[in-house]
Amino acid sequence: MSASSILCLMQLEDHVGDVLAKARSFTGTAPDVLAQAAGLTLAEYAQIEDAGQCGKTPNYLALAKILSVDAAKLETLAKGWLPQPTDTSTWREIRQITSPARSMKVHCYLIWDEVTRDAALFDTGTDADAIFKILDEEQLILRYIFITHSHWDHVEVLGTLREKYPLVRIRSGSKKVPVEQRNKPNECVQLGSLRISHRETPGHCEDGVTYIVGNWPEDAPHVAIVGDAIFAGSMGGARELLALAREKVREQILTLPADTLICPGHGPLTTVAQEKSHNPFF
Repeated sequence: MSASSILCLMQLEDHVGDVLAKARSFTGTAPDVLAQAAGLTLAEYAQIEDAGQCGKTPNYLALAKILSVDAAKLETLAKGWLPQPTDTSTWREIRQITSPARSMKVHCYLIWDEVTRDAALFDTGTDADAIFKILDEEQLILRYIFITHSHWDHVEVLGTLREKYPLVRIRSGSKKVPVEQRNKPNECVQLGSLRISHRETPGHCEDGVTYIVGNWPEDAPHVAIVGDAIFAGSMGGARELLALAREKVREQILTLPADTLICPGHGPLTTVAQEKSHNPFF
């Protein structure tokens, strides 16, 4: 197995207990109500949310009805579902760069055209040196930085990158950035032969954006860099904006071709087909 496919063998960002906790938060349901529905004590239910298991099998159908998630997908997640490993060498010029973000790990993505060596970075993570290393090793010219959303772990080293590459162009969905840095309606950015478009996916964050990279060599599937809009088997927190977040994921991400590679800000790579089949929120 190639090194690039090993990238996809990481654990999920959210185990089944995390999904339950997010759904509980979204719906405002009290833990004791869920414990009773699940056929568990409150302590047992709390253990599931904390560790993903408690030694007993909860009533997932009852939980799913209260939390408005899919019971079968929830149970599959509890049994250890993971997305199928993906060999990113299919797309050749894409790298997932992972950096620490307090108790988490966060991904950014570097994509380039193999002929022109023009490169685009999607989010920044927290480690500029790891990005510089690949840019230098591959002799790339950083033309663009695309921001999926403005949460700190996705933009932490943006200033450092701009200091080294003062001519790099920024694209963002935020209304707080200068006008020239904002995504334009129906904008399509050309990166060598690659084409980059965007779709607004707010909910987890007001300025959430998904970027779609197409026209890969040898007709490789589209790549969707989604930030925290959706994870393998879960989604980013949205609190009172859950309905909006789910609507945008359904409309803007899950309508992409089934083999589209989903590159999230946390957790393993996945595909549209796998999320439609296995994500309890959809």
